[in-house]
Formats: sequence, structure tokens, C-alpha cells
Amino acid sequence: MPMLVPAPYRAQGDPCGAGDCLAAATAAALAGGALPEEAVQRGVAEAAAFVAAGGAGNRALWDSPMAPAREEPPVADPFTLAERVRARGGTVVATGGCFDLLHAGHVGLLESARRIGDCLIVCVNSDASVTRLKGPGRPLNPLADRVRVLAGLGSVDAVAVFDGDTPVELLARLRPDVWVKGGDYAVEDLPEARELRSWGGQAVVLPYLDGRSTTLLAHRAARSTARGRRP
Repeated sequence: MPMLVPAPYRAQGDPCGAGDCLAAATAAALAGGALPEEAVQRGVAEAAAFVAAGGAGNRALWDSPMAPAREEPPVADPFTLAERVRARGGTVVATGGCFDLLHAGHVGLLESARRIGDCLIVCVNSDASVTRLKGPGRPLNPLADRVRVLAGLGSVDAVAVFDGDTPVELLARLRPDVWVKGGDYAVEDLPEARELRSWGGQAVVLPYLDGRSTTLLAHRAARSTARGRRP
């Protein structure tokens, strides 16, 4: 069966020698006991890193031993990203939430928010913050998993974590131009709106897909599990 293994990120550089790098890294992984799928994924990641480093035209390859290739690109620092976008006159957009079980409503909101400006930074509640807001048993997914899922979306440029009940303190550091919330909120009722206005930003509310929520998904899964356990 054919298997599609996309590159972990778009690498810019001389592709000469990338195929040899992929083959060598894949073979080495297989020799080390990796499964074929794992070996190919490692080969693709190392080939991407090879190209990003300049490929065969990288003089460092001949001057010193090649540094170990990163399998994943570094996660963008949200504060550095915001500064860079502002410096070139761009619009910084931020949104936030628990994002405990990512669903179609979340994805639609994030895609719409990203179209508003030149970057999208997602402010995500810490585990302790989610528990305070949602109650015992939440979050269903730990912070590290929630951040990884969000960072893997094409619409998300960076992720920032906050521990409070609202992201007001985090927003004061990020200073986005636009703060986006999804649902049936009134803008004037958002605690973040006043903070945004203090530096000339604005809060906006985007429509949410009806019937999509983490709570509904969790209840549906619980009911399904309960039915499956009945004799």
C-alpha cells in the first residue's frame, strides 16, 4: 500500500542530496529496529532539516560534522512573533480557550480568526485553569497534548499558555490588534475588551457552529460507553 508521509514543515534551501539523506536516515532507522512507517517519517524529517540547512551547498557540512537533525521545527515564540508582525506593519490576531477536545467549531473559528490578520496566536488555559472553570475531571487532555494539537493546525502560528481565569495578563504582554471570541457573547461583556482598547486594539465575536462543544462531545462519549457496558 502506498504511504504518504508529508514533510513536518516547509524547508527552503538547496534540495540537492535530500533524496540520499532520506534514504540513509530511513535505512539507519530500520537498522535500529524502527517500524517501516517510523523509519520513513524519520527519513523525511531529516531530509527536511538537511534542505533547511542549505543542502549539499552548506559549507558547514564539509567544515565540521553535521549537527543532529531536528525532527520538528521549533515552536514559534508568541511574543517574538507578535513583535515581528507589528514591526512590519502587520495585524496580530489572538484568540483563546480551553480547546480540550478540538472539534469542528474550534477549527472553523481558528480559520476565520486567522483570515482577519497576519498571524494568529492562540491563548490556551493551563490544566489548573481548566479545572477551575470546568470542574473536576477536566481537562480531558493535558496541556502538552492540547498545545501540540493546536500548534499542528495550519491556521495557528503560535500558542501561549495562561494560568488565570481570563487571559487579560497574557494579552497585556502580547498586545494583539484583534482579540477574537466565538459564540454568542456581547463584545462589551468580554473582560478582555477593555484591556484591548487601552492600546488601540479591538475585540470581535465570530459565530460558532451550532451543536459543537467539548461538553456535548464528552457527554456523547460517556453515553456511548455506558450503552456498551450494559449486559
